[in-house]
Amino acid sequence: MQQRTLGATGLKVSRLGLGTMTWGRDTDEHEARDQLIAFAEAGGTLIDTAAGYGDGAAERLVGSLIGDVVARDEIVLSTKAGISRRTGRRELNTSRGHLLRTLDASLARLGTDAVDLWQVHIWSDETPLEETLTALDLAVSSGRAAYVGVSNYAGWQTAQAATWQRAVPGRAALASTQVQYSLLNRDVEHEVLPAAGALGLGVLAWSPLAGGVLTGKYRTGTPSDSRGAERDFAARIDSYLDDHGRAVVEAVARAAEGLGWTPLEVALAWVRDRPGVTAPIVGARTAAQLRGSLSVEDKTLPAEIADALDDVSEG
Repeated sequence: MQQRTLGATGLKVSRLGLGTMTWGRDTDEHEARDQLIAFAEAGGTLIDTAAGYGDGAAERLVGSLIGDVVARDEIVLSTKAGISRRTGRRELNTSRGHLLRTLDASLARLGTDAVDLWQVHIWSDETPLEETLTALDLAVSSGRAAYVGVSNYAGWQTAQAATWQRAVPGRAALASTQVQYSLLNRDVEHEVLPAAGALGLGVLAWSPLAGGVLTGKYRTGTPSDSRGAERDFAARIDSYLDDHGRAVVEAVARAAEGLGWTPLEVALAWVRDRPGVTAPIVGARTAAQLRGSLSVEDKTLPAEIADALDDVSEG
């Protein structure tokens, strides 16, 4: 798998990342192992997780496989802090103390002294930005993280954080931002991507398949074994299935048919090769699903097809 530089850093990552949001919940140890084996055999290096995924279950499962399935120095290990569900509901806390305690807990679960990339999972108005960013400085200066970034920041938030970190020598410059980006959600093109490009941040795109909608599996209804059939995800999936969304899905399906590809490959290749994108983060419940994404590595979307998808998805 081709490697790309993460923003204006020297860190090289695979141009597809392995997402682990379902690990320890919908994806058990055996499927996770098979996924990691398939990903590593394909040349993938970037593994993305978070303290809030399964309240630490995903990190714990990733940690159990490092050294067994793949050597620590053969992967780029990234995690996030700031979102938790310890009380059963979503909680945000980006205070310095909480972030650093969360990082220490993540390192323990992952079985490593340091992660390659540590990200603030979300913006919070309850904590001054400079306090949040001090946690990133301390993570780097203490050797607990090699690089740092942000996630789910708006354009002005991204620019403010990146500029603050660049303003004074010794602060840890932001390496990346992780945001939602797909043919069905292009909002980041207006402000986030320009800010990232101007300030040297790599872009990691989560949900590049719009929760699986762009694979075409919801064209004729909601499969009973899909995430769209789950209460927690149904509203999100339904939000993509308006007239505009269905038109985009049909355009992807037609492009795939003409190319002899799958709709998944078309949608994923489109995101992967968008200007400014370092890597889409691909999440799968099973190894079979993941292999469907890994097959995109030797494919490049023809320019005329990419342009046509741009046009139909802009509305």
